[in-house]
Amino acid sequence: QVQLQESGSGLVEPSQTLSLTCAVSGASITVSYYSWNWIRQPPGKGLEWMGVIAYDGSTYYNPSLKSRISISRDTSQNQFFLRLNSVTPEDTAVYYCVREDGIRLRVPDRKGSNWGQGTQVTVSS
Repeated sequence: QVQLQESGSGLVEPSQTLSLTCAVSGASITVSYYSWNWIRQPPGKGLEWMGVIAYDGSTYYNPSLKSRISISRDTSQNQFFLRLNSVTPEDTAVYYCVREDGIRLRVPDRKGSNWGQGTQVTVSS
């Protein structure tokens, strides 16, 4: 059974870079046709799709974040990564990594997708 686990800095200063890792077990991140997404939920708000890296390494980003976001992977470690530059307090959220069958460029339905437990990131000085 696939499992995803987020890790990274829980506290980031404004203007710095947020970096998170999603460690995947039970499935290879290179298997067709799965996609590996980053989703976040700010306090009191809904889920936001941030971006995705597909099984073949192609990446797609939410246009609202495109200038600040980067998603990459390490296939040897079966991990994928999120980097978000120039953070502000508005980037404070719980961040999730999610596996989905296919590439849909939106928040995956809970049914049929696999979610990490989420990790809290706070942007504050």
